Amino acid sequence: MTSDDHAVAGDDPEAGGPPGYLDRLGVTVFQAWLATVAAILAVFGLGSIAFTRTVYANFVWHYFWGPVYADAQGWRYAAWADGDVVQVSGPDVAAGMGPVAEPGYTIYSEVGYAFILILMLVGVAILLKRLELTEFRKLFFALFPFVPLGGALRVLEDANNVLPADATPFALEYPLNTLMISPIIYFTMFALTLATLLVAMYVHRRGLTETFEYPLAAMGTALLVVTVGLIATLAFTTDLTSPPRLRFYPIITVLTLVFATITTAGVWGMIERFAPEINAGTGYIGLVIIWGQSVDGVSNVIGLDWYDELVPVATRDLDPKHPVNKFVQDTTGDVLPESITAITGDAWTFLLVKVVAAVFVVWVFDEEIFEESPRFTFMLLLAILAVGLGPGTRDMLRATFLV
Repeated sequence: MTSDDHAVAGDDPEAGGPPGYLDRLGVTVFQAWLATVAAILAVFGLGSIAFTRTVYANFVWHYFWGPVYADAQGWRYAAWADGDVVQVSGPDVAAGMGPVAEPGYTIYSEVGYAFILILMLVGVAILLKRLELTEFRKLFFALFPFVPLGGALRVLEDANNVLPADATPFALEYPLNTLMISPIIYFTMFALTLATLLVAMYVHRRGLTETFEYPLAAMGTALLVVTVGLIATLAFTTDLTSPPRLRFYPIITVLTLVFATITTAGVWGMIERFAPEINAGTGYIGLVIIWGQSVDGVSNVIGLDWYDELVPVATRDLDPKHPVNKFVQDTTGDVLPESITAITGDAWTFLLVKVVAAVFVVWVFDEEIFEESPRFTFMLLLAILAVGLGPGTRDMLRATFLV
């Protein structure tokens, strides 16, 4: 066992001070992480078998797998019925049935996904240490294309739900389409990114490139272009004389990217002029963080307030997919008088919240944090970018292609 395996503060270049709690127990970070994953799987796995109704149906299925299943089938509501799953017309529980799930997110699932994300970040940090990667700022920008790629893959699955299977040249059917639905898509993107990273490192260590970051970024960009191209193919080649069908409204993407860039430029300019210490630690990574969150905020404003004005065939604005989005929108509508929201809409405050949160993150991640723990800092910043730009890309592309 090498010293790299241990959670010893003195052995880890990112940690200083006396040995930690894991070291005193003689447990490595990897062993602790593996034990945590195994414990979670055991609790919910064995619990689902022993207490199927309580643990699996009322919790795991209701808040996690049920929404995935309903989304994969293209159903509005799915009900648990003593081991079987049936499509129902509404959220009310029918006689003799269990909980009803619908596509989307709940507070329970969002908290659960956040925990899964943190657990995965720790695992990735362990992996990065094993791979002996140290140029984390370069790696951040090299991995950037994979963030919108996740959102684009999600829209590709959305498009397959909209269109009949016999009308698409590459139908994604259950259970294959679950690989592109949260939370499974987190693991899909992890595996895809890891495989691409290993290929890029192999190419570099064979002496074919000067650095692995360029081929990594190139492969990520190529995958993103191909995925968006597949969505566009469905929009332009699917021959349907009547709805449902995909359409193409590039004005949505153009407005989203333009307004997000203008917002970012304005915020970044004020930071540089009045408080340059805010971005002293992150540098241009902070600029990307603010831009990613701005894309999420602007896509929500356009989709929730202005969609039916921008898209002629849209009968109404889109609905918020996340509880947080809906809460901010509902609160704005409750606080501000209707005379104001009739003009401004009630989703603009979500953009404000996203930008303020992004600036706060940039301010918190100062130079000292980068110096003390560059690996975990890099992972956290990449995760923060992902929770903004990923959903923002999905919302933007859904609105662009009328998915």
